[in-house]
Amino acid sequence: MMTQSRMVPLAGSQRPAVPGARLLQKSDPNQQIKVSIYARRNPNRLAAALPSMEALNAELPGQRRYFTNQQFNLAYGADPADLEKIAAWARSKNLRVLESSVPKRRVLVEGTIQNISEAFGVQLNDFEQPQAGRYRGREGQIYLPSEVHDLIEGVFGLDTRPVGRSRLRRSGAAPARLDGLKPAGESTARVNVANPWPGTFFPPEVAQLYDYPADLDGGGENVAVFAFNGAPEGDPHGGYSLPALKSYFERVLGGPTPSITDVVVQGPGNNPGPDTPQSGQQGDATGEVMLDMCVVGSVAPGAKIFMYFTIFTSQGWVDALHEAITDANNISVISISYGNPEDDPRGAWTKMGVKVVNTALEAAAAKGITICVASGDDGSTDQDTDDRAHVDFPASSPNVLGVGGTRLKSAGDGNPTIADEAVWNDLLQDEGAGGGGVSALFTLPAYQNKAGVPPSVNPPHRIGRGVPDVAAVADPETGVVIMHVDGKHLEPIGGTSAAAPLWAALIARLNQGLKARCGFLNTILYTKCANGVLNDITEGNNGAYPAGAGWDACTGLGSPDGGRLLKALAGKTTTRTKKAATAKRGAKK
Repeated sequence: MMTQSRMVPLAGSQRPAVPGARLLQKSDPNQQIKVSIYARRNPNRLAAALPSMEALNAELPGQRRYFTNQQFNLAYGADPADLEKIAAWARSKNLRVLESSVPKRRVLVEGTIQNISEAFGVQLNDFEQPQAGRYRGREGQIYLPSEVHDLIEGVFGLDTRPVGRSRLRRSGAAPARLDGLKPAGESTARVNVANPWPGTFFPPEVAQLYDYPADLDGGGENVAVFAFNGAPEGDPHGGYSLPALKSYFERVLGGPTPSITDVVVQGPGNNPGPDTPQSGQQGDATGEVMLDMCVVGSVAPGAKIFMYFTIFTSQGWVDALHEAITDANNISVISISYGNPEDDPRGAWTKMGVKVVNTALEAAAAKGITICVASGDDGSTDQDTDDRAHVDFPASSPNVLGVGGTRLKSAGDGNPTIADEAVWNDLLQDEGAGGGGVSALFTLPAYQNKAGVPPSVNPPHRIGRGVPDVAAVADPETGVVIMHVDGKHLEPIGGTSAAAPLWAALIARLNQGLKARCGFLNTILYTKCANGVLNDITEGNNGAYPAGAGWDACTGLGSPDGGRLLKALAGKTTTRTKKAATAKRGAKK
């Protein structure tokens, strides 16, 4: 039995009050809740002979030897002795231990709110706020007894305020009924239905414009798509309709319906709502889920899709990431179309949450998992109205491939060539822009040392991690045409929510072609593919930051050229003359 000891605040656990939130009542002390306790990384790793992640990330995919499960558990897992000490303490506080996992570093416990509150030294209350809805919250810090304090890095599940929003933008065009559309004309992309929105594209047509290797379909790859429902106290809707997707893949595009597997981490799992403007205001994320699946499933139809369903809370984030990275599904690519400003003044992310998520993202690289994250749809302000620039997290993590947005124009007349591509910026019309800028939380990573990341426009104008790394089409006016959840209508959609899965699907195809996992790509992109490989975007701005030659804080290193990227990652020469680049992209309009 543990003795009474001094309670110590957990670093980074500070929670501010949500502005405008109204206290409703103390949370029901008899309600049962689950709490995820994340242990520190195994301290024994410091004395072990483990592979160097820096050296691994600098190698081409075919040369890499990723961590074995034993190496991973030692480098990124927990010490079993730490987990047992945490579990013993939890039991002493009348909490049930539901799971103890070395690779996840997690002890999952369950108990009444009264016992949970006493164990962690917090007061839990029910709040309501216009944007956040109803949630269970806390203010101040979490406290732990000195016996286990140094063993624990994060505690999640106490506070259920929403964390994350989808990166989807609609064009304003009315959906078109599928039954009323004519058959498609001649097209090099396999599309059976005519597109009623000039300037937009079916996802396979975008893949052609970006020269995705035509003989590859992602076969043999397992792609995780993150899908978030509402918080437990809010509208839980968010999901997909399999009949609607089958109609899209088979009837509209004339291809196969890919393998789809649901993985329910938290929440109700696949629970599609009507995806109307009204339901969207109540947290219905169905449109986002359908967008991601339509893009990944049509651009990499040979890949198996794993839908990781979780909830819009910090616990939902950290648990889903650790599940996808460590479970038996052998995930090779993760697509994430959600985020929040990294330094959100409303306190969506705590420092503790950012730290635990960022460690998980680093751990994914050790297993050869590429994580593509949308950079945001609100330009350099990233949703906030404080007259400062912000970047989105987790896109701002130095351990992910941050994906920005462009406006894409084709040469037309069935010619799969890019006529023009610029930064997506419709801020003057209040219709969004690609997110990007300079991180206030993360220092400049070594791979960006020569990228020319500018000082932040915010005082004191420090140079931090530059966002994004790459880009793809995101302007809804030149976006992708997908199936509505009702299975009867098609609609054009944009946002970096379209750009991130376009890159995820490309990487699945590249993995197949290379017969090796791309894994963490950033080091190679910035050192071996910074010039002459991607489509450099030099026109436009996202508010505070302009585009220019080379890397910029709007579109990163540029949009995909799949064929050239495949050659570069295989170690083949990919120099491109100015004349060849002009021929590839077509005449500027």
